Amino acid sequence: MTYLQRQHLPIVLVDDEEEILFSSKTQLRLAGIGPVVTMSDGRQLMDFLANQGAALVLLDLMMPKCSGEELLKEVLQRYPEIQVIIMTANQDIERAIACIKEGAADYLVKPVENSRFIAAVRQVLEVRRLRQELGSLKKVLFSEKNVVNEAFSPILTQSETMQRVFHYAEAIAVSNEPVLVMGETGVGKELMVTAIHQLSGRSGPLVAVNVAGLDDTMFSDTLFGHKKGAYSGATEARKGLIHQAQGGSLFLDEIGDLTPQSQVKLLRLIQERRYYPLGADLAQHTDARILCATHCNLNTRMQENCFRPDLYFRLSSHQIVIPALRERKEDIPLLTRHFLQEAAAGMKKSIPPLSHELFNLLYSYEFPGNIRELRAMLYDALARHQTGELTLPGFQGGSGAVTPVLPADDATPRITFHGRLPTIEEAETFLMTAALERAHGNKSLAATLLGITRQTLNNKLRRQEE
Repeated sequence: MTYLQRQHLPIVLVDDEEEILFSSKTQLRLAGIGPVVTMSDGRQLMDFLANQGAALVLLDLMMPKCSGEELLKEVLQRYPEIQVIIMTANQDIERAIACIKEGAADYLVKPVENSRFIAAVRQVLEVRRLRQELGSLKKVLFSEKNVVNEAFSPILTQSETMQRVFHYAEAIAVSNEPVLVMGETGVGKELMVTAIHQLSGRSGPLVAVNVAGLDDTMFSDTLFGHKKGAYSGATEARKGLIHQAQGGSLFLDEIGDLTPQSQVKLLRLIQERRYYPLGADLAQHTDARILCATHCNLNTRMQENCFRPDLYFRLSSHQIVIPALRERKEDIPLLTRHFLQEAAAGMKKSIPPLSHELFNLLYSYEFPGNIRELRAMLYDALARHQTGELTLPGFQGGSGAVTPVLPADDATPRITFHGRLPTIEEAETFLMTAALERAHGNKSLAATLLGITRQTLNNKLRRQEE
């Protein structure tokens, strides 16, 4: 089922010559464009549009029973959202140009070359799609609604930044263009892709594949499938994942690790909407939408000549960046309580009280593994917890230890002094003040940041006050 079929809006061909109707309809179907409705009598057009609507009308200018010019004016007046392409003979080019001035999207001179015909139809449909998406974006992004769609409920957040991401994702969900979801490992890119697919209204499934580590042959076989005897061991024909995703979405995870050869094939798939199974001579058409995710910086990959710029720009028609957990720390309490509740249910334990000290620790930590790391920490801490509050020591033993540190490069000095060097006493005062600010006044956490005990910190602060 094609994208237009899902929208139930056909392309309507109106011409009094049956041969032209047949050949034009065949060309469109071979190009994967449809559904197509043909009419040999222009007088049927307006009733059809009133009942069925259309994405595009291809209208012959010269017809015996009805003038194409009159039909054009009536269509544009009553249905301005419907695009119209005029088809005419050589001697009527001036009239065709006049129709363009009236509002026709394009004109084609008979006999029309196949490539010119298909290109004109695709271009007009693309303009229509962009107009629809612009209207959808305006409606969502400029509305005052704060309600988040239920599809995003698995993504736990109270961040305003994430709310804006949700509204944008909802606006572009119905598009047919690829979506590129970027973000660090563990931020929830797969959940975002799943939500976009659910909101797209597509009847087909979401089919996912991690392309990292796939060589070119494996990539082609996995996505496109193969014919029987395509290679040694191919004893049976196999449908690829792109076939399974027909009418739905194909999710390519870790797209930044795709090999250069496979990048070319993916680019061709997106541009032409067709592919060749291994060993096949006939192309297969697809309407599956491409959704991609990566933790890589694709700009860096392009500078290193590891990722094709043309593929990047095709994939990023719609681009979503999910912020890291350290950039939305207001989500930490919500996520902490959710994961502890989840872990407690699985371990058949009760949820322990949470100390203020614990949240200060979590706020000061950088979370390189993001939400996935927070979840692992909480599961581990609860598994080792015995009685009382869940406190700081519970996160500082074992392999999942948490050290509240600033993001820094170990090869670079953390403090650089210019001019007079401070005294030891001045430097100590500065460090204790900075640690207390970062720990929001919590002395236990500040002492941990400084690598000393709380008692030592208290003694130093007391001596400063004397």
